[in-house]
Amino acid sequence: MHRTDKGEFIEDFQARLTEAPFVVLADYRGVTSNDVNIFRRNLEKDSLRFEVVKNTLAVKALEGTGKEGLADHFKGMTAVIISGEDAIAAAKSVKQHMDAKGKIQVKAGFFDGDILDPAGVKAVASLPSREELLVMLLRTLQEGPRQVLGVLQAPARDLLYLLKNYETKLADEEVGE
Repeated sequence: MHRTDKGEFIEDFQARLTEAPFVVLADYRGVTSNDVNIFRRNLEKDSLRFEVVKNTLAVKALEGTGKEGLADHFKGMTAVIISGEDAIAAAKSVKQHMDAKGKIQVKAGFFDGDILDPAGVKAVASLPSREELLVMLLRTLQEGPRQVLGVLQAPARDLLYLLKNYETKLADEEVGE
């Protein structure tokens, strides 16, 4: 790769890293190229990128991205998994596809301004997704008005039950006479 090609690659890779809310570094030592390709295709279905980058180029690309702490983990055979917009869905996808083979191992990750160890990456995968959070928010917003409505309807409902019981009592007295 020529110096100008390296410069263009670093700029392009740096832009992808800057935009990504979730990044995972994975060790793929001992994994066949066929297994790597299968893993890559599975991640692409979920809008994730699996890239093998020369460590020195990757470290240079990290500069200015806010993810400089990942530079210490670029040793040996390291692949970079870059998420799309939904970091939680990306973490769930990475965990799911890594569990499938077990050969590719997480070295480190980045989420929400923090450098994560492998356990931290799994913890991010256990967080609720965006859709689940929206459902929880909607339920919370609806619960207050639902309770107020129940309180407002209670006197009318209680009056109705009282009248119905009185009607039943009167009907029983007429039958008893």
